[in-house]
Amino acid sequence: MDILEIMKARHSVRQYSGKKIESEKREALSALVKECNAQSGLNIQIIFDEPKCFDSMMAHYGKFSGVENYIALVGKKSADLEEKAGYYGEKLVLKAQELGLNTCWVAMTHGKSTAEVGKGEKLACIIALGYGTTQGIAHKNKPATQLCNCTDAAPDWFSRGMEAVLLAPTATNQQKFYFTLEGEKVTAKAGSGFYTKMDLGIVKYHFEAASGHRVE
Repeated sequence: MDILEIMKARHSVRQYSGKKIESEKREALSALVKECNAQSGLNIQIIFDEPKCFDSMMAHYGKFSGVENYIALVGKKSADLEEKAGYYGEKLVLKAQELGLNTCWVAMTHGKSTAEVGKGEKLACIIALGYGTTQGIAHKNKPATQLCNCTDAAPDWFSRGMEAVLLAPTATNQQKFYFTLEGEKVTAKAGSGFYTKMDLGIVKYHFEAASGHRVE
């Protein structure tokens, strides 16, 4: 399936059915986690069949139910941890979608996870994972003209990249980022606010996966 089609199909889902994730899908996700950790130096972990993390006051406040699996984005404390967590976390989110599973990025509204967080490491974020009771709904978008410097005369690959960026999830749907095209070079910067660095990682992955061009 085309990556843009996967991105269009993927929406945040907070209610899950409790249906078990099949072993072949667990293996596919676990293999990608291993690959992401090798590339990034992160310590991402998938926790299967563990309902306690989302059986908390905060999780109920966040309207989560039936969550029994999650991805814990763990890494060494550093200036780029959040951005890396966003980038590789979204890679896993889209793989989950391709496998027919649902996900939701969860910043604060979860309980204690069973992920192993070593000395000097930090849990950056958690991604709920499983079979949703619904497929979720699309989020509202800012116009692309507010999010990049180049729309009218943009090359096709850049337009495709920005289409993917508009489909990316961001914290409270804030879309606080800006893409700049100069010649063939693409740069992206985060705005100020909560989780904007993680959002930057997420949108960078969307752009690169759809356009085939690297973002600096």
